[in-house]
Amino acid sequence: MAATIYDFEVEQTDGTKKALSDYEGQVVLIVNTASKCGFADQFDGLQALYEEYRDKGFTVLGFPSDQFMNQEFDNIDETMEFCRRNYGVSFPMYAKVDVKGGKADPLFQYLTKETKGLLGGEVKWNFTKFLIGRDGRPIERYAPQTKPEKIRGDIKNQLSE
Repeated sequence: MAATIYDFEVEQTDGTKKALSDYEGQVVLIVNTASKCGFADQFDGLQALYEEYRDKGFTVLGFPSDQFMNQEFDNIDETMEFCRRNYGVSFPMYAKVDVKGGKADPLFQYLTKETKGLLGGEVKWNFTKFLIGRDGRPIERYAPQTKPEKIRGDIKNQLSE
């Protein structure tokens, strides 16, 4: 099993691979997103955190998922356009993935295994958030209803370490 998120490659929206080692040394918030979810207004908060802290070594990585009541567009271009147009999303978004079950993306398998004691096991809904420290290891897992602004203090603490 991987030791950090830096051991993974993920698929970008254009189908090419991106090494998460490109984010080495940064504090990262990984979120499984869904455009048609009731929590979609959290895109605003995620974007605000990204804008506030990106120059200090922080980024948000969005991973659209359609596993919870089919709340994501079929076409990734529609997802990207929706996020840009409605929420001004400029943080990195990746290809649609499964975040739970037998076909879960290896990154999410790793994240859920590493945070099993925090909210337990597999991802249960859209907008589950994983805070990753500069060492590439998960620090905290947040429930879907946790608003991004509630995570600000934890992000600031990680950036100051």
